[in-house]
Amino acid sequence: MVKYRRAKVAGGCYFLTLALQDRRSDLLFKNAALLRRCLQDTQARLPFRVPALAVLPDHVHMLMVLPPDDADFSARIRMLKASFVGALRQQVGSEVRTNAKGEANIWQRRFWEHLIRDEQDYRHHVDYIHINPLKHGLVARVRDWPFSSFHHYVRQGLLPIDWAGGAGVEIEDAGE
Repeated sequence: MVKYRRAKVAGGCYFLTLALQDRRSDLLFKNAALLRRCLQDTQARLPFRVPALAVLPDHVHMLMVLPPDDADFSARIRMLKASFVGALRQQVGSEVRTNAKGEANIWQRRFWEHLIRDEQDYRHHVDYIHINPLKHGLVARVRDWPFSSFHHYVRQGLLPIDWAGGAGVEIEDAGE
């Protein structure tokens, strides 16, 4: 059996997917502001940039750009997940279920990661992130999803408000 090893590149840009254990949950959608605060707290402690992001009910897609001297995206994901669980516990208390080890059963243990190879790969993943709520049938238009960096791209003049992603914005094994 082949052992999976993550590609670690200092200063790399990664497409990441973090998913909830309960894929029918809308926990992230209902707590998007809390997740955003936890993401900002994580960035303050372990710097990184997020040029594209979409928070869906049960999973998150993002591009993460690491500092030039750092390749440890896993530490940032660990911190983000732990921060969200802690903040959620403070907010809702006993509603956060735990397993026999006392771990919160919110996130899937692993996450999907893809090292962005070039500018075309980068653009393709930005498009995928922005069109994902439409792909999942959550909205009729990309602009209707509130928890997406799409709106930042529109404000910056990088995408038109009526952008729909075009045909064929698909990524095999995006961690969903």
